[in-house]
Amino acid sequence: MKPLQKKLSQYTAPQEAKAKGIYPYFTPISSEQNTEVLVNGRKVLMFGSNSYLGLTNHPKIKEAAKAAIDKYGSGCAGSPFLNGTLDIHIQLQDELAEFMGKDGVMLFSAGFQANSGVIPCITGRNDYVIYDERDHASIMEGKQITFANTYKYKHNNMEDLERVLQRCPVEASKLVVTDGVFSMEGDVAPIPKLVELCDKYQATLMVDEAHGLGVFGREGRGTCDHFNQLKNVELVMGTFSKSLASVGGFIASDKETINWMKHNVRPYIFTASISPASTASVLAALHIMRSEPERQQALWDITRYALKSFKDLGFEIGNTETPIIPLFVRDNDKTFMLTHMLLEDGLFVTPVIAPAVPSEDTLIRVALMATHTKEQVDYAVEKIYQNFKKLQIL
Repeated sequence: MKPLQKKLSQYTAPQEAKAKGIYPYFTPISSEQNTEVLVNGRKVLMFGSNSYLGLTNHPKIKEAAKAAIDKYGSGCAGSPFLNGTLDIHIQLQDELAEFMGKDGVMLFSAGFQANSGVIPCITGRNDYVIYDERDHASIMEGKQITFANTYKYKHNNMEDLERVLQRCPVEASKLVVTDGVFSMEGDVAPIPKLVELCDKYQATLMVDEAHGLGVFGREGRGTCDHFNQLKNVELVMGTFSKSLASVGGFIASDKETINWMKHNVRPYIFTASISPASTASVLAALHIMRSEPERQQALWDITRYALKSFKDLGFEIGNTETPIIPLFVRDNDKTFMLTHMLLEDGLFVTPVIAPAVPSEDTLIRVALMATHTKEQVDYAVEKIYQNFKKLQIL
């Protein structure tokens, strides 16, 4: 065996979990993403999806995707830079730019690409990238690739961020990057204070709205809009794979920044465009999100109901303020075991272990959709409570 293959063969954690019967990943689902899904031929309540507005099976979105395939085919066979720009891409860019109150938008085939591609593109050797220690993996990837100096600050700690900013040369270009909603713990970044500090130290602010879009703000514009700071945040990133029920991502910014990025971000220039069906799906989802504010209200109603239910039973849920509810376990094996036990009880939840969270903060993540009912939440809370008790976590 060659050295590289020998090194890789020593990774046996998945095999060990499978041997214990608690391996939780790659569970095959044989139905659409809804509050109920089919797993191994049986109905299971879905509490692991990021479809916050419950739009993944909306008939208008399905129809839009089918019509796009009929008109444009299955793919673009090229990047946006060359032959991969369709008129519906332009339409989506324009509508998103208007929606986000920015000059322009760039579309990416994956949200991960938006962060990992943009951050190293717009920063260089004499610049500074400053990030929250619990930012998403795509931001971490971007900061690892950049040639810029990189500093982290303690999670949502604005005093620590200011300390870091004070270390940077006054004249240097500085990029501060944060999640709007932190995807594992469900807490929210203090956007007004971030804007204030970035203005004070002449830093550019970039906010990842992957889990804020559709959840916060007017018509679902995100956390920046929720805090009335959208106009003061220079770069706003979003994904299509959550509230907008498809796949892909975008960056919204001013015309000069967009002009630079369109001609320099390599994952954008050298990756095939988002598919016609996905693009049409996002357009349809955006229209539904804007025209049906009752979906956002239903999401918050069920979120408040679930949060109270878990709190009343004594669960440790951290500082979440969102439809993302972390239930702390603080033990890898128990986290995997819980996931397995709950699936047996008809609940699909997701385990979260390092590096997604610190190793001492392992948890199961309950995610809510606007289409969940109180009866479904009651069943989930009861089954989770019973299994936490069985494993002596509560």
